[in-house]
Amino acid sequence: MAEPTVFVVDDDAGVRDALSLLISLRGLRAQVFASAEDFLATYQPQWRGCLLADLQMPGMSGLDLQAELKARGHTLPVIVLTAHGDVATTRAALKNGALDFLEKPVDDAVLIDVLGNAIRIDAERHTAEQARSATAERLARLTPRERDVLRLLARGQQLREIAQQLDISPRTVEVYKARMMEKLGCRTLADVVRIGAELPAGE
Repeated sequence: MAEPTVFVVDDDAGVRDALSLLISLRGLRAQVFASAEDFLATYQPQWRGCLLADLQMPGMSGLDLQAELKARGHTLPVIVLTAHGDVATTRAALKNGALDFLEKPVDDAVLIDVLGNAIRIDAERHTAEQARSATAERLARLTPRERDVLRLLARGQQLREIAQQLDISPRTVEVYKARMMEKLGCRTLADVVRIGAELPAGE
C-alpha cells in the first residue's frame, strides 16, 4: 500500500462499488471496506493516501473510526461522507481533525478534487515525518560535546564565545564543529541553525 490509495469505508455495497469505480476512472487507486472494524483490522500505519468514510454505519460510525485513528496516533487524512449531515456533526468531525465533510450525493468533480488534495497533504506529512526521523537519527550520532556546540551555534553564539562557555579552546570548538557538521550533513550555518532548532527542549 505504498501507492497512494483512497480507502473507502461504507456499509452500502452499491455505494462502495460506485465510489470505487469513480475513483479508479479518475486515475486513483481505491480499496473498499464494508465496516470501520474491517478497516481497522487490516490497516497499517505505512499506508499512504486518504480515508473516505461514511458517517452512519452499523457498529463504529465514521466519526468513531476517525477518533480511533487519531487515538492511535495515525495521521491518514479523513474525509467524512454522509447523507444526513448537520452543523453539529460537521463541527465534531472537523474539530477532531477531519479534512473535509461531504454530503451525499456529492458532485463527482468536487469529490475527486477533495481526494486529490487529501492525498497531497498525506504525501507532504509523510515527507516531513521522514525528514524529522532522519534528522533524529543524525542527532543521535553526536557526542555530548558536539551537541553542546550545535546548541550554542544554533543560538547564534560565535566560536570564541562557545569556547569560553565550554572552557575549551576556539581551535577545539572548530574541531567539534567540523565533526558535528559532517555527521549531520550540514554544509552551511543555516543548516546548523535549522537542525539545532530540532534539539529536544532543555538541551
